[in-house]
Amino acid sequence: MSAAHLPIVFEDVHVSAGDTEILHGISLQISAGAPTVLIGPNGSGKTTLLRTAMGLIQPGAGRVRWDGTFDGAPARCSLVFQRPVMLRRSVAANVQYALSTAGVRRVQHAARTRELLRRVGLDSLADRPAPRLSGGERQRLALARALARDPEVLFLDEPTASLDPAATLAIEELVRQVAASGVKVVMSTHDLGEAARIAGDVLLLHRGRLVEAGPVRQLFESPVTDEARRFVAGQLLV
Repeated sequence: MSAAHLPIVFEDVHVSAGDTEILHGISLQISAGAPTVLIGPNGSGKTTLLRTAMGLIQPGAGRVRWDGTFDGAPARCSLVFQRPVMLRRSVAANVQYALSTAGVRRVQHAARTRELLRRVGLDSLADRPAPRLSGGERQRLALARALARDPEVLFLDEPTASLDPAATLAIEELVRQVAASGVKVVMSTHDLGEAARIAGDVLLLHRGRLVEAGPVRQLFESPVTDEARRFVAGQLLV
């Protein structure tokens, strides 16, 4: 599979909530390839940027283009929220619902559900009520539901936040597998170690502005801006 609708191009994008400007003149390009990881302190605009790329938020000024040809996200993209809502039904039924909304024929649901649950390591929990899952299991189920759309681009909003190390490693391995299958992953994280382990390139945001963008090794070994140098050194950006 190739991410046919890439690159995603932000052209001087501004997003506001009331009188508060959340994104300030963001211009960037997200291309096919290894995962693009958004980093930055809380409140830097990472979630808003993901939602804007997905088309869930419309810019007040500027625009977002996919593949240089149209505005708005194509059908084959998915977003996993930081705290995904579980439907009050079984794990398998959550996936079946996602397949239905993706337009997959009902005759294919059983086989596709088994395949997706195996892929995320939840096949043994197919009959468990989804609200009874642990935090890491919920994130894996949310990934299965997102993959039900057979996405070309997968957006992940801090998928390992508040998870223990074992659950974090499981999610990171799933992200690597998804990216290796040809899906473009665009992910936010507050964890610099996670960015170093997963990213091909990184976007550093601070106060709604794009501070630095480039290959992950460049950011960690030779950051250009003072904000990036301080952030990589573990200092607080305020």
